[in-house]
Amino acid sequence: MTDEVEMEVITTVDEEGNELRLKLYDIVVVDDTEYALLLNADDDEDDEESELVLMRLKKEGEDYVFESIEDQDEFDLVSQAIIDDAAENG
Repeated sequence: MTDEVEMEVITTVDEEGNELRLKLYDIVVVDDTEYALLLNADDDEDDEESELVLMRLKKEGEDYVFESIEDQDEFDLVSQAIIDDAAENG
């Protein structure tokens, strides 16, 4: 028997104004900045092809704001840190 953890669902709006429902998969910290790994909440949970979304987390008061990562170097740095961590922790 496997334990299933209920992931928090977040609703946000993409660049084209479309509403997206995303599940918070994990939060990682790279160079003292928090980043959220998110999955499309409407995708089939068993679908191994689900696309992972990476967004920067910014604290505003008591709330967190999800920001797109526009800088390719920042995106590459965070992506590599996630890959390296996964390889180390297998």
